[in-house]
Amino acid sequence: MHAQFRIASRLSRALALLAVGVALASPGVHAAERKHAATKKHSTTVAVKRTASKHHQHHASKLAHKTASAKSTRLSARSAKAPIRVAAEPARLSFGQQAGLHAVSDPLDLKSSVALVIDQDTKEVLLSKNDHAVLPIASLTKLMTGLLISEAHLSMDEPITITQDDVDTEKGSGSRLTVGATLSRGELLHLALMSSENRAAHALGRTFPGGLAAFVQRMNVKAKLLGMTETRYVEPTGLSSNNQSSAHDLATLVNVAHGDPRLRELSTSPSYEVAVGQRVLHYNNTNRLVKSPAWDIGLQKTGYISEAGRCLVMQAQVAGRKLIMVFLDSAGKFSRLGDAERVRSWVEKMHPGSKVTMHLGAAAPKS
Repeated sequence: MHAQFRIASRLSRALALLAVGVALASPGVHAAERKHAATKKHSTTVAVKRTASKHHQHHASKLAHKTASAKSTRLSARSAKAPIRVAAEPARLSFGQQAGLHAVSDPLDLKSSVALVIDQDTKEVLLSKNDHAVLPIASLTKLMTGLLISEAHLSMDEPITITQDDVDTEKGSGSRLTVGATLSRGELLHLALMSSENRAAHALGRTFPGGLAAFVQRMNVKAKLLGMTETRYVEPTGLSSNNQSSAHDLATLVNVAHGDPRLRELSTSPSYEVAVGQRVLHYNNTNRLVKSPAWDIGLQKTGYISEAGRCLVMQAQVAGRKLIMVFLDSAGKFSRLGDAERVRSWVEKMHPGSKVTMHLGAAAPKS
Protein backbone atom coordinates (compact mmCIF):
# COMPACT_ATOMS: atom_id res chain seq x y z
CA MET A 1 0.00 0.00 0.00
CA HIS A 2 2.84 2.29 0.82
CA ALA A 3 4.45 1.42 -2.46
CA GLN A 4 1.26 2.37 -4.33
CA PHE A 5 1.12 5.71 -2.52
CA ARG A 6 4.73 6.56 -3.45
CA ILE A 7 4.11 5.72 -7.10
CA ALA A 8 0.99 7.92 -7.15
CA SER A 9 2.89 10.80 -5.52
CA ARG A 10 5.71 10.59 -8.00
CA LEU A 11 3.28 10.48 -10.88
CA SER A 12 1.49 13.58 -9.51
CA ARG A 13 4.74 15.55 -9.30
CA ALA A 14 5.74 14.52 -12.82
CA LEU A 15 2.39 15.66 -14.18
CA ALA A 16 2.76 18.99 -12.36
CA LEU A 17 6.22 19.53 -13.80
CA LEU A 18 4.94 18.66 -17.24
CA ALA A 19 2.12 21.18 -16.88
CA VAL A 20 4.55 23.87 -15.87
CA GLY A 21 6.79 23.10 -18.86
CA VAL A 22 3.87 23.28 -21.26
CA ALA A 23 2.77 26.60 -19.76
CA LEU A 24 6.23 28.09 -20.12
CA ALA A 25 6.42 27.00 -23.72
CA SER A 26 3.07 28.67 -24.65
CA PRO A 27 3.04 32.09 -26.64
CA GLY A 28 0.88 33.84 -24.05
CA VAL A 29 3.56 33.54 -21.48
CA HIS A 30 6.20 34.99 -23.80
CA ALA A 31 3.87 37.84 -24.69
CA ALA A 32 3.27 38.64 -21.07
CA GLU A 33 6.95 38.57 -20.33
CA ARG A 34 7.76 40.73 -23.35
CA LYS A 35 5.02 43.17 -22.30
CA HIS A 36 6.41 43.28 -18.82
CA ALA A 37 9.97 43.82 -20.14
CA ALA A 38 8.81 46.48 -22.58
CA THR A 39 6.87 48.25 -19.85
CA LYS A 40 9.91 48.17 -17.64
CA LYS A 41 12.13 49.47 -20.48
CA HIS A 42 9.59 52.23 -21.37
CA SER A 43 9.40 53.30 -17.78
CA THR A 44 13.18 53.49 -17.66
CA THR A 45 13.30 55.50 -20.95
CA VAL A 46 10.61 57.91 -19.77
CA ALA A 47 12.45 58.42 -16.56
CA VAL A 48 15.68 59.10 -18.46
CA LYS A 49 13.89 61.49 -20.82
CA ARG A 50 12.26 63.34 -17.95
CA THR A 51 15.62 63.68 -16.26
CA ALA A 52 17.21 64.91 -19.50
CA SER A 53 14.28 67.32 -20.09
CA LYS A 54 14.61 68.77 -16.61
CA HIS A 55 18.34 69.16 -17.14
CA HIS A 56 17.78 70.80 -20.54
CA GLN A 57 15.15 73.18 -19.15
CA HIS A 58 17.44 74.13 -16.33
CA HIS A 59 20.32 74.70 -18.77
CA ALA A 60 18.06 76.69 -21.13
CA SER A 61 16.81 78.79 -18.24
CA LYS A 62 20.35 79.57 -17.15
CA LEU A 63 21.33 80.38 -20.76
CA ALA A 64 18.30 82.65 -21.22
CA HIS A 65 19.12 84.43 -17.98
CA LYS A 66 22.72 84.95 -19.08
CA THR A 67 21.59 86.18 -22.54
CA ALA A 68 19.06 88.57 -21.04
CA SER A 69 21.65 89.79 -18.57
CA ALA A 70 24.21 90.34 -21.33
CA LYS A 71 21.61 92.09 -23.51
CA SER A 72 20.57 94.26 -20.58
CA THR A 73 24.21 95.13 -19.99
CA ARG A 74 24.70 96.05 -23.65
CA LEU A 75 21.52 98.15 -23.65
CA SER A 76 22.62 99.89 -20.47
CA ALA A 77 26.02 100.60 -21.96
CA ARG A 78 24.42 101.78 -25.20
CA SER A 79 21.98 103.99 -23.32
CA ALA A 80 24.81 105.45 -21.29
CA LYS A 81 26.68 106.38 -24.47
CA ALA A 82 23.70 107.59 -26.50
CA PRO A 83 22.43 111.15 -25.90
CA ILE A 84 18.99 111.53 -24.40
CA ARG A 85 16.53 112.39 -27.15
CA VAL A 86 14.04 115.09 -26.31
CA ALA A 87 10.89 115.47 -28.38
CA ALA A 88 11.19 118.40 -30.80
CA GLU A 89 9.12 121.41 -29.95
CA PRO A 90 6.32 122.14 -32.43
CA ALA A 91 7.02 124.90 -34.90
CA ARG A 92 5.87 128.32 -33.72
CA LEU A 93 2.96 129.71 -35.67
CA SER A 94 3.41 133.03 -37.41
CA PHE A 95 1.11 135.92 -36.58
CA GLY A 96 -0.61 135.40 -39.92
CA GLN A 97 -1.25 131.74 -39.19
CA GLN A 98 -2.63 132.60 -35.78
CA ALA A 99 -4.97 135.14 -37.39
CA GLY A 100 -6.17 132.55 -39.94
CA LEU A 101 -4.94 134.56 -42.94
CA HIS A 102 -3.79 131.42 -44.75
CA ALA A 103 -7.43 130.34 -44.99
CA VAL A 104 -7.93 132.97 -47.72
CA SER A 105 -7.44 131.26 -51.09
CA ASP A 106 -6.51 132.84 -54.40
CA PRO A 107 -6.49 131.77 -58.10
CA LEU A 108 -2.67 131.68 -58.18
CA ASP A 109 -2.47 129.38 -55.16
CA LEU A 110 0.03 131.67 -53.42
CA LYS A 111 1.75 130.36 -50.33
CA SER A 112 1.94 133.85 -48.83
CA SER A 113 -1.03 134.82 -46.70
CA VAL A 114 -0.48 138.46 -47.66
CA ALA A 115 0.29 139.70 -51.18
CA LEU A 116 0.14 142.89 -53.19
CA VAL A 117 1.15 143.56 -56.80
CA ILE A 118 0.98 147.11 -58.13
CA ASP A 119 1.86 148.68 -61.48
CA GLN A 120 4.47 151.24 -60.39
CA ASP A 121 3.68 153.71 -63.16
CA THR A 122 -0.13 153.62 -63.19
CA LYS A 123 -0.60 152.64 -59.51
CA GLU A 124 -3.05 150.00 -60.71
CA VAL A 125 -3.51 147.19 -58.22
CA LEU A 126 -3.17 143.91 -60.11
CA LEU A 127 -3.46 141.63 -57.11
CA SER A 128 -4.23 142.16 -53.46
CA LYS A 129 -4.63 139.60 -50.70
CA ASN A 130 -5.02 140.70 -47.08
CA ASP A 131 -2.96 143.75 -48.07
CA HIS A 132 -3.96 145.80 -45.01
CA ALA A 133 -3.22 143.09 -42.46
CA VAL A 134 -0.59 144.36 -40.03
CA LEU A 135 2.10 141.75 -39.40
CA PRO A 136 5.75 141.51 -38.29
CA ILE A 137 8.02 142.32 -41.25
CA ALA A 138 11.36 140.86 -40.11
CA SER A 139 14.34 142.10 -42.15
CA LEU A 140 12.18 144.10 -44.53
CA THR A 141 12.85 146.61 -41.75
CA LYS A 142 16.36 147.08 -43.18
CA LEU A 143 14.92 148.79 -46.23
CA MET A 144 13.88 151.72 -44.04
CA THR A 145 17.23 151.54 -42.22
CA GLY A 146 19.06 151.75 -45.52
CA LEU A 147 16.88 154.59 -46.81
CA LEU A 148 17.60 156.75 -43.75
CA ILE A 149 21.35 156.07 -43.84
CA SER A 150 21.52 156.91 -47.52
CA GLU A 151 19.42 160.09 -47.20
CA ALA A 152 21.50 161.32 -44.23
CA HIS A 153 24.50 161.84 -46.55
CA LEU A 154 26.90 160.48 -43.93
CA SER A 155 30.42 159.49 -44.99
CA MET A 156 30.34 156.00 -46.46
CA ASP A 157 34.07 155.68 -45.76
CA GLU A 158 33.82 156.28 -42.02
CA PRO A 159 35.04 153.18 -40.11
CA ILE A 160 32.54 151.59 -37.72
CA THR A 161 33.48 148.92 -35.19
CA ILE A 162 31.10 146.15 -34.17
CA THR A 163 30.53 146.18 -30.41
CA GLN A 164 28.78 143.93 -27.91
CA ASP A 165 25.72 146.19 -28.24
CA ASP A 166 25.30 144.93 -31.82
CA VAL A 167 25.08 141.28 -30.76
CA ASP A 168 21.55 139.88 -31.04
CA THR A 169 20.21 138.73 -27.68
CA GLU A 170 16.54 138.46 -28.67
CA LYS A 171 16.74 135.69 -31.29
CA GLY A 172 20.28 134.49 -30.64
CA SER A 173 21.20 134.77 -34.32
CA GLY A 174 24.81 134.36 -35.35
CA SER A 175 27.08 136.59 -37.39
CA ARG A 176 30.50 136.42 -39.00
CA LEU A 177 31.06 140.01 -37.98
CA THR A 178 32.71 139.42 -34.62
CA VAL A 179 32.90 141.98 -31.87
CA GLY A 180 35.86 144.24 -32.66
CA ALA A 181 35.53 143.88 -36.45
CA THR A 182 35.79 147.23 -38.24
CA LEU A 183 34.21 148.04 -41.62
CA SER A 184 33.24 151.20 -43.39
CA ARG A 185 29.70 152.53 -43.22
CA GLY A 186 29.31 151.76 -46.92
CA GLU A 187 30.37 148.14 -46.40
CA LEU A 188 27.94 147.71 -43.51
CA LEU A 189 25.11 149.19 -45.59
CA HIS A 190 25.94 146.81 -48.42
CA LEU A 191 25.84 143.76 -46.13
CA ALA A 192 22.64 144.90 -44.43
CA LEU A 193 20.72 145.33 -47.68
CA MET A 194 22.17 142.45 -49.71
CA SER A 195 22.72 139.65 -47.19
CA SER A 196 20.53 140.95 -44.36
CA GLU A 197 23.42 141.18 -41.88
CA ASN A 198 21.85 142.00 -38.51
CA ARG A 199 24.94 143.32 -36.71
CA ALA A 200 25.68 145.54 -39.69
CA ALA A 201 22.19 147.05 -39.57
CA HIS A 202 22.32 147.53 -35.81
CA ALA A 203 25.72 149.22 -35.99
CA LEU A 204 24.38 151.62 -38.63
CA GLY A 205 21.55 152.66 -36.32
CA ARG A 206 23.74 152.79 -33.22
CA THR A 207 26.29 155.12 -34.84
CA PHE A 208 23.67 157.41 -36.37
CA PRO A 209 23.90 161.02 -35.06
CA GLY A 210 21.98 161.07 -31.76
CA GLY A 211 22.32 157.32 -31.21
CA LEU A 212 20.04 154.33 -31.64
CA ALA A 213 16.98 155.84 -29.96
CA ALA A 214 17.13 158.89 -32.24
CA PHE A 215 17.49 156.63 -35.27
CA VAL A 216 14.43 154.52 -34.38
CA GLN A 217 12.43 157.68 -33.77
CA ARG A 218 13.46 158.92 -37.21
CA MET A 219 12.35 155.61 -38.75
CA ASN A 220 8.84 156.13 -37.41
CA VAL A 221 8.77 159.80 -38.41
CA LYS A 222 9.78 158.86 -41.95
CA ALA A 223 7.05 156.25 -42.10
CA LYS A 224 4.44 158.83 -41.18
CA LEU A 225 5.79 161.30 -43.72
CA LEU A 226 5.40 158.65 -46.41
CA GLY A 227 1.83 157.96 -45.34
CA MET A 228 2.68 154.54 -43.88
CA THR A 229 0.00 154.72 -41.20
CA GLU A 230 0.02 150.98 -40.51
CA THR A 231 3.73 150.79 -39.72
CA ARG A 232 5.76 150.82 -36.51
CA TYR A 233 9.50 150.32 -35.84
CA VAL A 234 11.23 149.58 -32.55
CA GLU A 235 14.75 148.72 -33.82
CA PRO A 236 16.71 148.76 -37.12
CA THR A 237 17.24 145.03 -37.86
CA GLY A 238 13.80 143.39 -37.90
CA LEU A 239 14.67 140.78 -35.29
CA SER A 240 11.89 142.14 -33.10
CA SER A 241 8.36 141.02 -33.96
CA ASN A 242 7.23 144.49 -32.85
CA ASN A 243 8.48 145.90 -36.15
CA GLN A 244 5.20 145.67 -38.04
CA SER A 245 3.62 146.92 -41.24
CA SER A 246 1.14 146.04 -43.99
CA ALA A 247 1.67 145.11 -47.63
CA HIS A 248 0.02 148.39 -48.58
CA ASP A 249 2.56 150.42 -46.58
CA LEU A 250 5.51 148.34 -47.74
CA ALA A 251 4.60 148.93 -51.37
CA THR A 252 4.87 152.65 -50.62
CA LEU A 253 8.32 152.15 -49.07
CA VAL A 254 9.55 150.08 -52.03
CA ASN A 255 8.43 152.78 -54.44
CA VAL A 256 10.38 155.46 -52.53
CA ALA A 257 13.46 153.30 -51.94
CA HIS A 258 13.61 152.42 -55.62
CA GLY A 259 14.21 156.07 -56.33
CA ASP A 260 17.58 155.87 -54.50
CA PRO A 261 20.35 154.64 -56.88
CA ARG A 262 22.49 153.43 -53.95
CA LEU A 263 19.73 151.24 -52.56
CA ARG A 264 18.99 149.82 -56.01
CA GLU A 265 22.61 148.87 -56.53
CA LEU A 266 23.36 147.43 -53.10
CA SER A 267 20.13 145.46 -52.65
CA THR A 268 20.44 143.70 -56.02
CA SER A 269 24.18 142.95 -55.79
CA PRO A 270 24.59 139.16 -56.28
CA SER A 271 27.56 138.86 -53.90
CA TYR A 272 30.10 140.92 -51.99
CA GLU A 273 33.44 140.46 -50.23
CA VAL A 274 34.76 142.39 -47.27
CA ALA A 275 38.16 142.27 -45.56
CA VAL A 276 37.96 141.88 -41.79
CA GLY A 277 41.45 141.90 -40.32
CA GLN A 278 43.39 139.13 -42.04
CA ARG A 279 40.21 137.44 -43.31
CA VAL A 280 38.16 138.01 -46.44
CA LEU A 281 34.48 137.25 -45.92
CA HIS A 282 32.30 136.31 -48.89
CA TYR A 283 28.57 137.10 -48.74
CA ASN A 284 25.73 136.20 -51.13
CA ASN A 285 22.40 137.84 -51.79
CA THR A 286 19.58 136.32 -49.77
CA ASN A 287 17.36 136.50 -52.87
CA ARG A 288 18.56 134.06 -55.54
CA LEU A 289 16.24 135.61 -58.14
CA VAL A 290 18.75 138.44 -58.62
CA LYS A 291 21.00 135.93 -60.41
CA SER A 292 18.23 134.63 -62.68
CA PRO A 293 18.29 135.85 -66.32
CA ALA A 294 14.49 135.58 -66.32
CA TRP A 295 14.24 138.47 -63.90
CA ASP A 296 14.95 142.20 -64.20
CA ILE A 297 14.95 143.31 -60.56
CA GLY A 298 15.47 146.94 -59.66
CA LEU A 299 15.24 146.63 -55.86
CA GLN A 300 14.61 143.82 -53.42
CA LYS A 301 14.68 142.77 -49.77
CA THR A 302 13.96 139.51 -47.99
CA GLY A 303 13.05 138.84 -44.37
CA TYR A 304 12.36 136.03 -41.95
CA ILE A 305 11.62 135.43 -38.29
CA SER A 306 9.19 132.79 -37.06
CA GLU A 307 6.56 135.39 -36.14
CA ALA A 308 6.67 136.91 -39.64
CA GLY A 309 7.11 133.87 -41.86
CA ARG A 310 9.04 134.27 -45.12
CA CYS A 311 8.79 137.78 -46.57
CA LEU A 312 9.86 139.42 -49.83
CA VAL A 313 9.49 142.82 -51.49
CA MET A 314 10.67 143.65 -55.00
CA GLN A 315 10.54 146.14 -57.80
CA ALA A 316 10.87 144.34 -61.11
CA GLN A 317 10.03 144.71 -64.78
CA VAL A 318 7.70 142.00 -66.06
CA ALA A 319 6.26 141.92 -69.59
CA GLY A 320 7.25 145.54 -70.09
CA ARG A 321 5.56 146.69 -66.89
CA LYS A 322 7.28 148.03 -63.76
CA LEU A 323 5.79 146.14 -60.87
CA ILE A 324 6.03 146.39 -57.11
CA MET A 325 5.52 143.04 -55.40
CA VAL A 326 5.00 142.39 -51.70
CA PHE A 327 4.73 138.92 -50.18
CA LEU A 328 4.35 138.43 -46.42
CA ASP A 329 3.95 135.42 -44.16
CA SER A 330 4.86 132.82 -46.75
CA ALA A 331 4.95 129.23 -45.55
CA GLY A 332 8.04 127.32 -46.74
CA LYS A 333 11.68 128.24 -47.26
CA PHE A 334 11.43 128.94 -50.99
CA SER A 335 7.70 129.62 -51.24
CA ARG A 336 8.05 133.42 -51.37
CA LEU A 337 10.26 133.05 -54.47
CA GLY A 338 7.74 130.59 -55.88
CA ASP A 339 4.98 133.15 -55.35
CA ALA A 340 7.01 135.75 -57.25
CA GLU A 341 7.43 133.27 -60.11
CA ARG A 342 3.68 132.57 -60.14
CA VAL A 343 2.90 136.27 -60.36
CA ARG A 344 5.46 136.81 -63.14
CA SER A 345 4.00 133.96 -65.21
CA TRP A 346 0.48 135.26 -64.62
CA VAL A 347 1.38 138.83 -65.71
CA GLU A 348 3.24 137.56 -68.78
CA LYS A 349 0.13 135.64 -69.88
CA MET A 350 -2.15 138.64 -69.41
CA HIS A 351 -3.34 140.31 -72.64
CA PRO A 352 -1.57 143.69 -73.14
CA GLY A 353 -3.70 146.48 -71.76
CA SER A 354 -6.08 144.12 -69.94
CA LYS A 355 -7.07 144.97 -66.41
CA VAL A 356 -7.37 141.83 -64.37
CA THR A 357 -7.45 142.64 -60.70
CA MET A 358 -7.73 140.26 -57.78
CA HIS A 359 -8.82 141.61 -54.40
CA LEU A 360 -8.84 138.88 -51.78
CA GLY A 361 -9.35 138.88 -48.05
CA ALA A 362 -10.14 141.55 -45.54
CA ALA A 363 -7.89 143.53 -43.27
CA ALA A 364 -6.82 141.66 -40.16
CA PRO A 365 -6.93 143.43 -36.82
CA LYS A 366 -3.69 145.10 -35.85
CA SER A 367 -1.52 143.11 -33.48
